[in-house]
Amino acid sequence: MVQEQRKRGMIGKAMTTELIQLLHDKKDEEAFKKAGKIIKKGGLVAFPTETVYGLGGDALNPDSSRKIYEAKGRPSDNPLIVHIADTQKLAEIAEKVPETAWRLAEAFWPGPLTMILPKKKIVPFETTGGLPTVAIREPGHRAALSFIRAAGGFIAAPSANLSGSPSPTTALHVMRDLEGRIDMILDDGTCAVGLESTIVDLSEDRPMILRPGGITKEALKDVIPDIVLDPGLMSENEEQRPKAPGMKYRHYAPKAELFIIRGSEEKVIEKINSLTERDLKEGKKPAVLCVEETKEAYHAPCVLSVGSRLEGEEVARRLYSVLREFDRQGVDRIYSEGFSEEGIYLAVSNRLLKAAGHKEIHIP
Repeated sequence: MVQEQRKRGMIGKAMTTELIQLLHDKKDEEAFKKAGKIIKKGGLVAFPTETVYGLGGDALNPDSSRKIYEAKGRPSDNPLIVHIADTQKLAEIAEKVPETAWRLAEAFWPGPLTMILPKKKIVPFETTGGLPTVAIREPGHRAALSFIRAAGGFIAAPSANLSGSPSPTTALHVMRDLEGRIDMILDDGTCAVGLESTIVDLSEDRPMILRPGGITKEALKDVIPDIVLDPGLMSENEEQRPKAPGMKYRHYAPKAELFIIRGSEEKVIEKINSLTERDLKEGKKPAVLCVEETKEAYHAPCVLSVGSRLEGEEVARRLYSVLREFDRQGVDRIYSEGFSEEGIYLAVSNRLLKAAGHKEIHIP
């Protein structure tokens, strides 16, 4: 894999990427210490969280943040999230922490929630993508918290994948994308949530959801009734500079072209079968992304289910793995069923829209 990347000119001199399997015993402490030393020396370590695997560097070291952008091939104006392991450290890197932030932290931290606040000078602009605000989260994952503490307490970490591709939910996904580009990968199995954290902007007058995730809009409203959704969240218009990761650039995309088909179940099945039949006649290999309830209705050579429509958390957890499996099977086009925008399905729909470049077919 490293040789292939070198041929494509993607990397220079390749490093050796060490993969450490966490065992949930005392040996893990040695792994965390070793990973922490790498971070303190300016290196990069991929680590598990409950959402997706993160690519960690020292959040207070501008050179480390530059290395993260370089390893991912990520635009440098796309902000990184600073991960902490102690809620009180929020005040060490945020200039102002409103009462709303403490309420959200009490309700959802540790967990899949990121808050955007005005930054202190200690946080370099290289970490915030040039913005005066900083995105902060305390992950709800035992290994992630131990690693963050061992590494100094402030870890800048986007998802541990090549920029634009589906986020990694296993260490194998990370290895496939970043082997030879980073120092170490901490392997703790499959991520429980499977989608990136919910991002809430608290730097303006009114709290706003900039990215849906594992903490739903409905759950947030229980704590902050006046919170609103970014009006451009599901929109094609992405001209504004991003305040949060994923707002400006195409993300989560498989190699094949992806289309979302919306309408009644019967019409969607009919349309997708018609499109895949056309592709087969043209010598292409089409694929279908669907739920378990409709899987048997499709005739494409590759049909993958993300789980039952009644189990939204399972659908979210499996989405990126399914998108990566399409890559592995070498399909040319992917047709996905549409999903609702309620609960966790708002996050699922948001990721699919990003992956499809907003290419949707609506059936009357």
